[in-house]
Amino acid sequence: MPIHLISDSRLSLSHPKAQVFIPGQIPQGEALSRITHLGIGAHQDDLEFMAFHGILTCYRKTDLWFGGVTCTDGAGSARSGRYEAYTDEQMQAVRVEEQNSAAMVGGYGAMIQLGHPSSVIKSPDDTSLQQDLFHILESTQPEVVYTHNPADKHETHIGVVIAALDAMRAMPPEKRPKAVYGCEVWRNLDWMPDEEKVLLNLTGHENMAAALNSLFDSQIAGGKRYDLAVTGRHHANATFLDAHSIDGVSTVAYAMDLTPLITDTSLDIAEFVVSAIHRFELDVRQKLTRKLGRRAVAA
Repeated sequence: MPIHLISDSRLSLSHPKAQVFIPGQIPQGEALSRITHLGIGAHQDDLEFMAFHGILTCYRKTDLWFGGVTCTDGAGSARSGRYEAYTDEQMQAVRVEEQNSAAMVGGYGAMIQLGHPSSVIKSPDDTSLQQDLFHILESTQPEVVYTHNPADKHETHIGVVIAALDAMRAMPPEKRPKAVYGCEVWRNLDWMPDEEKVLLNLTGHENMAAALNSLFDSQIAGGKRYDLAVTGRHHANATFLDAHSIDGVSTVAYAMDLTPLITDTSLDIAEFVVSAIHRFELDVRQKLTRKLGRRAVAA
């Protein structure tokens, strides 16, 4: 399949390293306009770990297309072994290539890499990422968006999800996605009440997940076994979801439903997430109280 690295002037992307990768002989505008499921991740490989459900949903479909957005330049990743002596510039080039390879294998409709340093994304005063994402969302108008969950512990991931939510909130209501999912990477969502979890069924596609994950050799051989960690989490989610029935699925990703934050822009993002944590606290307290009885009341 031919590779086309296309200039981004039509998207008005802000960083000089930004690029759009379109697998196949498809003009950029056409490729972007047919995207139905969009993944917005901080780093190269985040999409494959957290938005695999969207990749699967669109794989080999003619009416559904997955589009990927990676926001950072990949310069700060851990490295060892064959990558130990790589400079940040060399590492960036490798990670961009790995991400484009994943787009080929996964059949993405488009892969956009924005090239921002993490420091820009974490800055509360820099709006360049939000502006880039707004232009991408306008060009694609996806039905579904997968991004990081706002309870993630990685500050760059938090910067990405806030910029993504702000960009979607700035769109006209009729053009906003119909569903937005905050997904697991640097913190899982097992703590959420079961009735609030979005269950993304990945069962039966372990080979596809392994194929995509293995493409990020600079991370796996470089000292982080993300492939095993993510696969293990998905198996654990399926097994520990319900204590009282046999497993109906073998691999599941959890997500937080962020759709209310873009349908009702008056909602405070921080309060939305903290309220979910408070509901977790209440669930723990109620279970303990039932067993402790008067001891809990006295305490």
